Amino acid sequence: MGRPRAFDEDEAVRAAVDLFGGRAYDGVSVDDLVSHLGVHRNSLYKTFGSKRGLYLTALRRHLADDVRPLLDALGGVSDAEAALRLVTAADMRLLLLATVERAPVDEEVASEVTAALAAVDRAIADALGVPADLAAALTAAALGIVLRGNPDNAATALIRHLDPLP
Repeated sequence: MGRPRAFDEDEAVRAAVDLFGGRAYDGVSVDDLVSHLGVHRNSLYKTFGSKRGLYLTALRRHLADDVRPLLDALGGVSDAEAALRLVTAADMRLLLLATVERAPVDEEVASEVTAALAAVDRAIADALGVPADLAAALTAAALGIVLRGNPDNAATALIRHLDPLP
């Protein structure tokens, strides 16, 4: 019989979300994971199989814990300004990094990212009663604002031009 797990898997995954969300997949080594998560290398491999296995688990946790609440909140908006502010305020770091770094080279990550972004688009389209392509453009604009690093100023400038939208 093996030894009982000496770490809290849930805490380790949450810490991995933060680490990957701050430094991206390629910016995190297994040694970084071991020291940051406080998990022995063997335990990490036994539990998650690989760095990629932990990354996928962390990405899915991020989508469940950080993106899903955004989708729920978007269901209650009635105008583009509120939708834009919700998206720019949400913690989307890991999703954004996964989109640009891992999705182009990892089909499983691409599938998760595509589904998550499509869900944000649908939530905006449904809440505002706008066509899917306009909702996708609003999502892209909001995420671009986040990437620019100054969400408040850029969002305010964009919102001034969104007055005709619901």
